[in-house]
Amino acid sequence: MSTASATTPSGTPRRLLAVVVLVPLLAALALWAFAWPAARTAPRDLPLGVAGPAAATAQVEAQLARHEGAFEIHHFADEAAARDAVEDRTVYGAVVVSAQGPELLTASAASPVVAQLLQQAVVQPAAAEGTQVRTVDVVAAPAKDPRGAALSASVLPLALAGIAAGAAVTVSGLRGTRAVAALVGASALVGMAAAGIADSWLGVLTGDWWAEAGVFGLATLAVSGAVAGLAALLGTAGIGIASGAIMLLGNPFSGAASAPRMLPEPVGTIGQWLPPGASATLLRSVAYFDGAAATGPALTLTWWAALGLGAVLLGNALKARKKSPAPAAERELVPAG
Repeated sequence: MSTASATTPSGTPRRLLAVVVLVPLLAALALWAFAWPAARTAPRDLPLGVAGPAAATAQVEAQLARHEGAFEIHHFADEAAARDAVEDRTVYGAVVVSAQGPELLTASAASPVVAQLLQQAVVQPAAAEGTQVRTVDVVAAPAKDPRGAALSASVLPLALAGIAAGAAVTVSGLRGTRAVAALVGASALVGMAAAGIADSWLGVLTGDWWAEAGVFGLATLAVSGAVAGLAALLGTAGIGIASGAIMLLGNPFSGAASAPRMLPEPVGTIGQWLPPGASATLLRSVAYFDGAAATGPALTLTWWAALGLGAVLLGNALKARKKSPAPAAERELVPAG
């Protein structure tokens, strides 16, 4: 037998085929996950308020109905009620018809993309007909981040931090309560560092500092717990599975750059069930809306973190049981000499 044939692994052709097939497949999956939602961005049942007498708002509703399937209309008695709905994140904006003329209420802090879309759908058609619509930004995006670019850009670093923390805990051999303590401690420090950068230094977040730090920390813990938890149950393959789901689905489906209702279904809904989407929505609520509509995304992140940490403890318990010595009754059956 020649030296070359003796040293060549028998599985080399299979490995070569796996690389040749899997790499293009992953590239296609990543391109689909990131490019398809971006290419299909459009309003889908976007919550929009209409306020004023029914006779006066009929024309407005007829105009909005031309955008079939774009808006979900909510009716309010007056401008005050419509403003409250915008500030509570019940709607993204509202058209108010009164004796002073039509008025468009927006909230660029909720989504600059949606605020601009509402102007195109309401203000521009009215101007073409000779009617001036005054626009009021009820909850404006911060002056240092008017397009919301900094907030949406925070989704990927948080996901990467969570993946890195979960993988580091797994590779370092930490198990059980020590692994949980490491994940919680690392996530807390990430939260404070992120709030220090985004709020204290850049000034792109304007809410309560500690609440923002808590959101950053909880988002990191949700991801790191999922990565470490799956690794504890499935081995190192769990790192790849959890990381792939977060990177290939969580980030592009988050709607952070636009809004969940701007993504094709069921992408927008799925994105809010995953940590990146829930963290982006929660951060907007805490940073700009005094915590309005924060319960849903906060519970989503909490469940991810709790299930992940629970999986870490469960995986450690299962491994300890496998390594435990035989029961005393079995040891008595073994001859002493």
